Amino acid sequence: MEKVIEVQNLTKKFGDFTAVDHISFEVYKGEIFGFLGANGAGKTTAMRMLCGLLPPTSGKGLVAGFDIHTQSEEVKRNIGYMSQKFALYEDLKVWENIRLYGGIYGVPEDEIIKKTDELLKRLGFEKERNSFVKSLPLGWKQKLAFSVAIFHEPKIVFLDEPTGGVDPITRRKFWELIYEATDRGITIFVTTHYMDEAEYCDRVSIMVDGRIDALDTPNNLKLQYHAQNMNEVFQQLARKAKRTDA
Repeated sequence: MEKVIEVQNLTKKFGDFTAVDHISFEVYKGEIFGFLGANGAGKTTAMRMLCGLLPPTSGKGLVAGFDIHTQSEEVKRNIGYMSQKFALYEDLKVWENIRLYGGIYGVPEDEIIKKTDELLKRLGFEKERNSFVKSLPLGWKQKLAFSVAIFHEPKIVFLDEPTGGVDPITRRKFWELIYEATDRGITIFVTTHYMDEAEYCDRVSIMVDGRIDALDTPNNLKLQYHAQNMNEVFQQLARKAKRTDA
């Protein structure tokens, strides 16, 4: 299986505080990888390093084949990213947002025009082409934000709590988009506070105090911790935490 993320003893310190403490793991092409942890566990710091936004203190990390320490710009060009805030420009029209992000990701101009039309048709947004993003329903914004994040067909897309604050039906529809992306070979690296969503992942890692305390399929983790669901697994591990920020 092709590896799209390889991490070995990745560490990040801020002075005497170790936010991420020698974590190691691999993520494979087309996989949905859940990256979980309570507030303060260090997952946000780890994700920022993997996205090329924060240099590691020590250890190694390859994302989409590029070194996160020495090739951070190449990393950024070969990944997609979406956060809970969606990162869309509310005062731009739908097509303008698509064109803007296409340019940011380095997609050629003629390809942007063609792919914009294709994307609007696939999403059923042809009539919303000239609508301002701020006028769209929340679920539509979410769908657009995800589609923009993978517009350039990255090897991997990082989703940082993308379904926070949305209703269960909208969350389910969003996960349908995730499955469609993995069918095209895009790898999903997702953080979430919803443990029912952890059940949808191929594998899940759970961080506690800067370290990965568990990493396996949801079914294997439930067996290992004698749990009925992933929420019980998470609670057992989270109770071990001693710190509250990272």
